[in-house]
Amino acid sequence: AREGMMIALLLAAVGTVAGAGPQDLSPRQLRVGAGPGPSPRLTQSAEAGFSPARLARIHGVVGEAIARGELPGAVVLVGRGDSVVFRKAYGNRAVLPAREPMTVETVFDVASLTKPVATATSVMILVERGKLALLDPVVKYIPEFAPVGGEREKVTVEQLLTHRAGLAADDPLELYAGTREEIFARKYRLPLEASPGTRFRYSDAGYEVLGELVRKFAGVPLDRFAQENIFHPLRMKDTHFRPLGDSFFLGQRVGLIGASVPPLARIAPTERRDDKWLRGEVHDPRSYAVGGVAGHAGLFSTADDLSRFVRMILSGGRLGAARVLSPLGVEAMTRPRFYGDGDLRGLAWDVASAYSRNRGDAFPPGSFGYTGFTGTSLWIDPSSGVYVVFLSSRLHPDGKGDVNRLRGIVSTIVAAAMTQDTRRPARKLAESVPIRREVLPGVDVLVADGFRPIAGKRVGLVTNATGRARDGRSTIEVLVSEEARKAGVELVRLFSPEHGIRSDVDAKVADQVDPATGLTIHSLYGEGRRPRPEDLEGLEALVLDIQDVGTRFYTYVTTAAYLQPEAARAKIPLVVLDRPDPLGGAMLEGPLADPDRLSFTVPHTIPVRYGMTPGELALLLNDELETGAKIEVVKLRGWSRQLWYDETGLEWVNPSPNMRSPTEATLYPGIGLLETTNLSVGRGTDTPFEVIGAPWLDGRRLAAVLAARKIAGVTFTPVHFTPSSSTFEGERCGGVRFTITDRDSLRPVALGIEIAVALRDLYPTDWQRREFIGLLANRDTFERLERGETADAIVRSWEKGLEEFRRRRARFLLYR
Repeated sequence: AREGMMIALLLAAVGTVAGAGPQDLSPRQLRVGAGPGPSPRLTQSAEAGFSPARLARIHGVVGEAIARGELPGAVVLVGRGDSVVFRKAYGNRAVLPAREPMTVETVFDVASLTKPVATATSVMILVERGKLALLDPVVKYIPEFAPVGGEREKVTVEQLLTHRAGLAADDPLELYAGTREEIFARKYRLPLEASPGTRFRYSDAGYEVLGELVRKFAGVPLDRFAQENIFHPLRMKDTHFRPLGDSFFLGQRVGLIGASVPPLARIAPTERRDDKWLRGEVHDPRSYAVGGVAGHAGLFSTADDLSRFVRMILSGGRLGAARVLSPLGVEAMTRPRFYGDGDLRGLAWDVASAYSRNRGDAFPPGSFGYTGFTGTSLWIDPSSGVYVVFLSSRLHPDGKGDVNRLRGIVSTIVAAAMTQDTRRPARKLAESVPIRREVLPGVDVLVADGFRPIAGKRVGLVTNATGRARDGRSTIEVLVSEEARKAGVELVRLFSPEHGIRSDVDAKVADQVDPATGLTIHSLYGEGRRPRPEDLEGLEALVLDIQDVGTRFYTYVTTAAYLQPEAARAKIPLVVLDRPDPLGGAMLEGPLADPDRLSFTVPHTIPVRYGMTPGELALLLNDELETGAKIEVVKLRGWSRQLWYDETGLEWVNPSPNMRSPTEATLYPGIGLLETTNLSVGRGTDTPFEVIGAPWLDGRRLAAVLAARKIAGVTFTPVHFTPSSSTFEGERCGGVRFTITDRDSLRPVALGIEIAVALRDLYPTDWQRREFIGLLANRDTFERLERGETADAIVRSWEKGLEEFRRRRARFLLYR
């Protein structure tokens, strides 16, 4: 009650200082037009899963900001699915030359919201119609974009959309004189600030080009294309470029029904310019110079209209009967794309960057939004269907307002007001689509950095089919490319690990000749497991690029360990082109290997699941084994420890014949442990490591026992199968199939122990487990199994060792 009284007193004070207090919702106000689908219905916030008292905190924070002079007024709208649960107007629309109270129907210059709402959506419409392709160079469509050639020829449509084209933030204002054609001809002659694709730089200049791209392919200016294909179908009746100018009246003449001229009195003014208040004329000077229609700024809209646009996005491109985009088109626009630095964005949409303060502190990963310079913002959470529209004209009257902090606080209040008691399920944009990033593997970073660690050197390369750049080239191709030769790189020797250079051999591998380069491929899984001194003679660096699977007994780990002392003896650096741990790098699992049980499948005293990239593990092994090697890691860009492989944007290449998917890599740390016993783990079937079986095994019985254990993240189905190779080749086996239902909660090594305990108890004589210790490599764990301990007790016994390893590895972690 006291909090409510304080809010009321504060709002009364704000009304005295800054104009009218907050306008309340009404069903009549919410009916914003006879749209193609239902108008947002008036919903009590509690019915939509919100705490009304918590939402009311918005009154206080907006009122305080108005009282501090950070803005003259604002409109805040909060929606969930097709319901609007909060819509208020605060303060004043104008304070000079006369005070005008803010209303929820106020039309705002939304500034950079133009980019996602008008420009990027128009571009995606053209992409879906087959007119454009995201990866096409811009010069394919606008040849004058690169009048003198050079790196401008490499700029793609996607790079413009994601602010990675290398263009300046803004082009000089002195270029903006004369006709539109003359202005852009001057702009297109400017040099790039950075090579295309190498860095994020928020660029109005890039979106100006996208506006021209729409004009080129649509045959009409951006404003008309957006009106006909976005605003009119969605009945965004108050959304226009130049709301009082020629483009709007032209729109009426061509029959764009549902549009109406917003009265001048409903448009919020911005600053005073040329002795007049800008009202209905765009504030951005570059958009103003080209007549108010530009790809980066110029749009005017209301909270209700933007709510309709957001509802279309949350509904997968459709609002009622009107479809603007396909569901996959929306997913492509809003999917987080990471290119190796600290800025995560979609196509136009901001996900996590220096520009996303309006997210606040509580909306989850996968939400997205945008801000406008004039004081506007959107933030959208597809997982809950909740969105926030914040509109202000913070530049009025003197250009000194600032709503950066306020927008984030409002979003935090909205997120914190959500409750679990939701009677009306929220729509979800893409429930099954994981959060993705565009991770750059070490080989791509090597190229981007001009081959710095190996420039001017004769190198040997240890690799296989997994050594591949994002553009599909093998690392071998990269190191013999023209760009590598220009950097002085000379590839003179190749080495392959187990399974060979193509990762397709399930036997010992002989030396061979690479048909593409003519170089000898020295096998590190033949008669010897290490390079010989003569193999390294004449080299000035040894490069390693192999994808492992985050499991100790996968032998690529050992091959990397064996390279280190040999490189040290040859006095050459080992350069590791880093790759992700496919299982993420956060989880440690399994017993540490005993020091007296080291072998080619047990290279060091590390746990089964060690949670490190190849580069990180190389640094740890070099230190703890005291190999004396000089290790240089070419780090990944964009990878974090929480990412699974299919969230990196990298292509899955089978690292070995029986490791055919991230699912199999996820199960491998536990299922692979059983391989030394008389069980088939699915080799010789279509789903290795997703099944186990044996002729003596009753799959129904085992599946029932495992299901009764309620093991998190996996279900069990009885099956029969006949392996075409490996253990029990040609014999019919009863068994169990494993289906992952929640990989984040699944503990695969613990699953392997659960299976071992069940087999011990069900088949004490049939299951021959004497060799189970081979890959387990831990006497204490094996003896606990033999003594009849439970799986839970065995798993708990690892805790001390894992904590010790966690401390050991901390010094070598390169990523958060």
